[in-house]
Amino acid sequence: MAPLLSVEHVTRTFGGLVALDDVSLAVDGGQIAGLIGPNGAGKTTAFNVITRLYKPDAGRVVFDSRDLLRSRPHKVVGLGVARTFQNVVLFPLMTVLENVLVGTHSRRRVFSERAARSDAEEALSYLGLQALGPRPAAGLPFGTLKRIELARALASHPRLLLLDEPAGGLNHEEVDELGALIRRIRADYDLTILLVEHHVNLVMSISDRVHVLNFGQKIAEGTPAEVRANPAVIEAYLGTADAAA
Repeated sequence: MAPLLSVEHVTRTFGGLVALDDVSLAVDGGQIAGLIGPNGAGKTTAFNVITRLYKPDAGRVVFDSRDLLRSRPHKVVGLGVARTFQNVVLFPLMTVLENVLVGTHSRRRVFSERAARSDAEEALSYLGLQALGPRPAAGLPFGTLKRIELARALASHPRLLLLDEPAGGLNHEEVDELGALIRRIRADYDLTILLVEHHVNLVMSISDRVHVLNFGQKIAEGTPAEVRANPAVIEAYLGTADAAA
């Protein structure tokens, strides 16, 4: 069976500098896959290529047997690919509910305001945010904003969810809660998840497979145990004591 997502020999340069160098990775349907590596390794660039924010210099990105690079960027969500961002991207003057409605509007082929509102409210309720619906997004805590962004992604009914640094700004207890939430989302929404995260313990605890980038090249992939024991990964990123406790 073909993987749900396949990144095939993707290269991306910026002003002569190589951000991704012939990178290939595959994510099977139903998996939680981790994408890790040092700062500047190319992880977010890979997300931006998958979601069509960046156009690669070479390679293909295939989602459910369809080459995403042949689709217009604004069509990617409609095909079933949603994401969150490392730096939260919301409309601060819009209400929390209105921000989540953006996700529902981007996916529905036949527009229905009632159905869209129902989807948005369901996503907010699932994440415990329903009471914030009427409030403007501006001024809310960073962790809450991250959940609102996640609700927006879930409201689009994706098949593939890309999470970019979802643990950023969270304490250890909140990170543990996030890991449980991601596993629950995978089950409840029948999702495939690709996760970029510096918190290695989180990635290793919830991922089925882990891919490792360094200086734009993929240096390893495998189960969490295999990646932890890989000498190239230890040297480039984990170190002898596991870099991100």
